[in-house]
Amino acid sequence: MTTTTAVRSGRRHGRAGYVAAAVALAYAAPHFWWGAGIGATFPGDFADAPHGTWEAAIGYWGMGGVAVLGAVVALALVRPWGRRLPRRPLAVAAAVASVGMTLWGLTYFALQYLLAAGRVVSAPAFAAKAAHPQAAWGLFWYALFVTWGVMLGTAAWSRLRGGRAGCACG
Repeated sequence: MTTTTAVRSGRRHGRAGYVAAAVALAYAAPHFWWGAGIGATFPGDFADAPHGTWEAAIGYWGMGGVAVLGAVVALALVRPWGRRLPRRPLAVAAAVASVGMTLWGLTYFALQYLLAAGRVVSAPAFAAKAAHPQAAWGLFWYALFVTWGVMLGTAAWSRLRGGRAGCACG
């Protein structure tokens, strides 16, 4: 691989880390406003969702915080300060998270396909939730998981391969 090709490859994979961080923050922000009682972009009936409970605190504030941490990890894969962290454990943890998020998102779309094709039937309690107009936001949120997972995996793979070629730091 020539130096020019390595630099281009590093920039491309560096962008994947930045996209993963941006998607993580796009996931975090609504969780914080849902925790504050604002129902915009909620994938279902916000009035029926838990509020003022530990479940809500974990689901909104906790998941928002975990997503912000995910953005920091994604940036650690591509920023110069991330080189201070052990390369292999960071990349492996990011790769595991990548696989989980990608599969989580793809499973949602597979389930939607199976429901549309009539191969599975939703339980009555879930059918009512799925019929809510806000449920369409699920498509956006699960597409976000797929994007986040693929981009995080790309950045992790680049970091795992090592060297400056995998880091758009320079």
